[in-house]
Parts: sequence; C-alpha cells; structure tokens
Amino acid sequence: MKSTIELAGSENKSEAKRIVTTLPSATEIVSLLGLEDRLVGITHECNYPPSVRNKQVVMRSVFDAQKMNSKEIDDAVLEFVSNGRSIYEIDEEILQSLNPDLIITQELCEVCATPLQVVAKSISRLKSKPKILSLSPRNLEDVLENVLEVGRSTERIERAFEVVASLKQRIDYVKEKCLGDSGLHRPSVFCLEWLEPLYCSGHWMPEIVKYAGGKELLGRYGEPSVVIAWEEVMKANPEVIFVTVCGYSVERALSEISRLTERQGWSDLEAVKNDRVFVLDSPSYFSRSGTRLVDGLEIMAFLLHPDLFPHYELPNQAAYSLAKGRYL
Repeated sequence: MKSTIELAGSENKSEAKRIVTTLPSATEIVSLLGLEDRLVGITHECNYPPSVRNKQVVMRSVFDAQKMNSKEIDDAVLEFVSNGRSIYEIDEEILQSLNPDLIITQELCEVCATPLQVVAKSISRLKSKPKILSLSPRNLEDVLENVLEVGRSTERIERAFEVVASLKQRIDYVKEKCLGDSGLHRPSVFCLEWLEPLYCSGHWMPEIVKYAGGKELLGRYGEPSVVIAWEEVMKANPEVIFVTVCGYSVERALSEISRLTERQGWSDLEAVKNDRVFVLDSPSYFSRSGTRLVDGLEIMAFLLHPDLFPHYELPNQAAYSLAKGRYL
C-alpha cells in the first residue's frame, strides 16, 4: 500500500501555498524565508516573530504547563509517554479547514513538539493529503541544513542559501574568536536543562558551549538530555552554570530557581563562589532548534569571554545574573 505521507525533498518542485508548522522553530524558519503570508497554521507555543500570533492554532498541549511547576510537568510527561500517548493533540477540524499542502513537523523530541506519528495519523483522515517535511536536527549544522530543506520544499532555496551564509558567517566569527587562541582559558560549564529533576543539556547545546569557548562537563552532544544526580554536578564543580530550562523564560526559571539554589552544597560550587551563574532565555535562544540558536551562541560567547566581544550588546532580558540579581 502506498503511504499517504510524502516526505518533502528536492524531487518535489511544487510550490507550497498553505503551510502548517507543528513546532515553533519551523515557524521561525518559514517566516525568515519570507513565507509568513503562506503560513496558515501554527502551534500554541509559536510566538516568534510576534506577527505570527494571529495565525490559526492547530496544535496544543493536552495539559496546561503554564499552571504547573517543573516537577509536575515532568511527572505528566512521563505518564503520557510511558502509556504511549502524545502530550500534544491536533485539532483535525481546523486542520481540515486550512487544507495545507505542506506540514512541517519533527521526529527529534516527543516533548518539544508534535511527533511525526501524531501528524501522520491526523493527515490520514484528511481529504487532501499534504506533503510532510520532518526535521530532526541534532546539532547546529543540522539546523542550518533544515533551513535549506525548508527552502527547497517551498521554492525559496536562494533565500535559504542567503540566510545560511549569513548564519555561518556569524558562527565562524565566534569560533575564530573563541577557538583561534590556543592560550585562551576555556572555563568548564554546566548547562541545566530542567530544574526538577535535574537534566543535563543535549543535542546542540554542548556544541554551542564549545564554539563559545567553554567546556561542557555533563552535556550529551547530539543526544537527548537525561536526568542526572546532583552529586554529579557537585563532583564536576563547573566554573560557569547556565540555567537554560527548556521552554522557560528567564522570569519563569527564576520563579523556581530555589529548586536549584537550596540544594545541599550549592554555595560550595566554583560557579557560585565566582558569581558566574546565569539564567538564560531558553525558548528564545537555546531550546528551540531554529536559527536563533546562533543568537544563543553569541550570548554565551559574550558571557564566557566578554573581553573578546567589547562591542556586543545582549538582547533585552536574554541573560540574568543570579549574583547581581538583575538582567545584564
């Protein structure tokens, strides 16, 4: 039996006119390629650029994470995933009315966005079968390739090459500054992806730390983040801690920061003693697999090596110093 799902590729030259995205990073890429006018459906988490917020929402979480703390969210996710259920649901009636010809989804993380299986199930009941482009980036280079994939699938490949060239130039500039000097001290780093339980970073985050001139001690390059014991953090004793809680703004992370700072031995960590604990705007610059990861790279490089970037200005409310008690 022929599958109703057609994976988008260079062999398909039809121009997408009605696009639905099921992850915020795809919404950002589509908009960056100048296709916002063709974007007809998004997720409840898509908020950048701000102009997309008036688009029709076709996908929502099955529970309201905004009313839950990190422990409650983790418990809920584990319960759903262990029972083979997705934590996201698609409004098939709205999806049918939008009649998309391209849906951009992902296979990387069941927690970050609607998985491909859920999208495929919904599409099988649609009268008109759209093309599906599934993105699964595991590092920064994969994210750039995703931009090209979206460009090919939407007849915007020239614009995609321009975007990628610009992003590569920015990445290379940071790498040249932070990796070009063999005598530069590269501080040890711990990126915290979740507050309770504690999760280390994964996928592109260790790579970003490396390019920014640091050494990630507990992260998993190209692999999903995992639960780690507090004793592992204490033993690693990082010089710098970045609190990059997945999906959490700085303000929301600060509302639960006591889950970290009240742990036994917190004040003994080198990062704490040296006033180098930073709470970062994760959904804007770190946890989403989109082009603003390059902004995140620049933010992290500046925080690790401010002397190398004397003219850089941090984006508004992107980074908060726990020691200073204010945004930088």
